[in-house]
Amino acid sequence: MTIRNSGRDTAGRFGPGNPGKPAGARHKATQAALALLDGEAGALTRKAVEMALKGDTTALRLCLERIAPPRRDAPVQFTLPVMETARDAAKAAGAVLEAVAAGELTPTEGAHLMGLVEAYRRTLETTELEARVAALEHGK
Repeated sequence: MTIRNSGRDTAGRFGPGNPGKPAGARHKATQAALALLDGEAGALTRKAVEMALKGDTTALRLCLERIAPPRRDAPVQFTLPVMETARDAAKAAGAVLEAVAAGELTPTEGAHLMGLVEAYRRTLETTELEARVAALEHGK
């Protein structure tokens, strides 16, 4: 039995999981800082821009990071062969491997593409197996 809203059982022990702060709860210092900054975003942004225009390199970097954040992922220009069956994934994997070997794709890009090919292959394979099972069940 759990004592209401305490996270403890009748023996005073905590149950499984983390009975502390709920997910997303903020520290009191963070809450205080956010309360002080609330409503000042416009003025602070304007000041950062003014400092950047006067040559403050740190302010300039902060402003530029907001305008054009660093790219985390870049699109890859590569045409995969059509995959209609799980067997076609072998052709697609071969094409990716050839592109990496030829320097058209980086090894990292190739690995990411291979992950996509494998996930799609599993999806196709599962779909084919479902169809086979359904055909066998209806055939009885």
